[in-house]
Amino acid sequence: MKKFLKICNHSKVKMVIILTFLFFAYTTICAISYAEDISTDIANSVFRLHVIANSDSDVDQNLKYIVRDNLLEYMNTLCANCTSKEEAITIANEHLEDFREIALNTIKAQGFDYSVNVSIGNFEFPTKHYGDISLPSGYYDALKVEIGEAKGQNWWCVMFPPLCFVDASSGVVPEESKENLENSLTDEEFSIVSDNEDSPSFKLKFKILEILNDTGLITAKK
Repeated sequence: MKKFLKICNHSKVKMVIILTFLFFAYTTICAISYAEDISTDIANSVFRLHVIANSDSDVDQNLKYIVRDNLLEYMNTLCANCTSKEEAITIANEHLEDFREIALNTIKAQGFDYSVNVSIGNFEFPTKHYGDISLPSGYYDALKVEIGEAKGQNWWCVMFPPLCFVDASSGVVPEESKENLENSLTDEEFSIVSDNEDSPSFKLKFKILEILNDTGLITAKK
């Protein structure tokens, strides 16, 4: 230990240690800043859907999916010509009561009498994969639908661009949806969320986004 301290007291060694520390600090700050910008741009480009079932029972989980399908069908009709997230949110806000009525009518048609709470806000999402598009964990603007006691498993997707519809079809995101997302992001940002990108560097960057978001070091800024 004394030898180590003696070595550390050497001026050249001290300089190396200081420079190494400064380099590490600089790299960390740059990584966090980069991740914040990427996360913010991605979050600002999508409008998501968050449906919470009454419970984890099979019937409640099945009901959640039926409610989801009817809400997505309605949203797709409303936003067929939307070209931005802001436009989609504005339309959704104007039809909040319609979303609630659709959910309530769907629940009643299935023989249940659960209440429904529908709201638009900024909510935390885990990392999710939609076909060949992956979105990192973080905070996103979303339409939240809480069924009954809302104590069941969550279901997440993207209402704009409509990446949701991949789950009920072939597992391939519609090209138009990818084009809308790509047009809202930089080339690098789109490459990071696209699973078609074979570059290890983009996969590493996506992993950095996940880690920093999951540890709370960054949150998407509105």
